[in-house]
Amino acid sequence: MLSMIRAIVRPEKVDNVLASLMDAGFPAVTKYAVAGRGKQRGIKIGEVTYDEIPKVMLMIVVDDADKEFVIKTIMGTARSGEKGAFGDGKIFVSGVESMYTVSSGLMETASSKVGV
Repeated sequence: MLSMIRAIVRPEKVDNVLASLMDAGFPAVTKYAVAGRGKQRGIKIGEVTYDEIPKVMLMIVVDDADKEFVIKTIMGTARSGEKGAFGDGKIFVSGVESMYTVSSGLMETASSKVGV
């Protein structure tokens, strides 16, 4: 089975997370800019409240056997300091029913080389 991992991380952590994933053997990642807020409801600087904070979402599809390793790799690299801080991000995991390669039209399975 395949899992899709979506990690929302601080923009300043993205290069380190991508390097860690590459070093761990997971080079295939989709990256895009997002904005949002968590429990802290944005950030207030002086009299100005910023409802949406810029983040980056990384999306990677992996074999279920690799899921926990990839999650730990992302968490270890994206966390601020040893204990972390509000705004470090979130990781969402969902199952992937099927995956196709556009160029070949072939469906990939868990035993195939995985990549987005």
